[in-house]
Amino acid sequence: MLLIYRVPSEPSRLRAMVWRRLKAAGAIYLANSVAALPESASAERAMRKLRAEVEEMGGSGQLLRADTLVGSEQIVAGFNAARNAEYAELLGRCEDFHAELEKETKAEKFTYAELEENEEDLAKLRAWLDKISARDTLDAPRGVQAREAAEACAEALNEFAERVYAAELDHHSSPPGPPPGT
Repeated sequence: MLLIYRVPSEPSRLRAMVWRRLKAAGAIYLANSVAALPESASAERAMRKLRAEVEEMGGSGQLLRADTLVGSEQIVAGFNAARNAEYAELLGRCEDFHAELEKETKAEKFTYAELEENEEDLAKLRAWLDKISARDTLDAPRGVQAREAAEACAEALNEFAERVYAAELDHHSSPPGPPPGT
């Protein structure tokens, strides 16, 4: 699917808004103001909605269903490169997640507050992975690696949780200190 659009040059925030929405949908640019998405019902809805918004802001747009006669490999490579870049960013965040758990483990910060904070971070990583995966309709090569990395984060968090539970058990089962005055 192709969206060919024109928006007023001012204010520049209009162009930025269109760019952000296209990026969020997973589109790539084939030329200035010509964005493409693999055909799907959700892609069509996103492009139709964006086209309507472009027209509401005083611009114009055409939405086309297109067949590639020549050059489809470059288009697929463009989509996969865009997804691989997103997956690479997520992989970096997975490394940060492991580093944070390692730091807390070295500091022996085995508390429920730390566990909860890391559970929230993992939930954000998973939600982000789900968004990228939804846009990855052409199976970008780094997708498998990203899913494996997210699973490794979950496993690391489970190990950290076990240490939190063990620390709590040690805390509650340790004998009280000597009675006062002894």
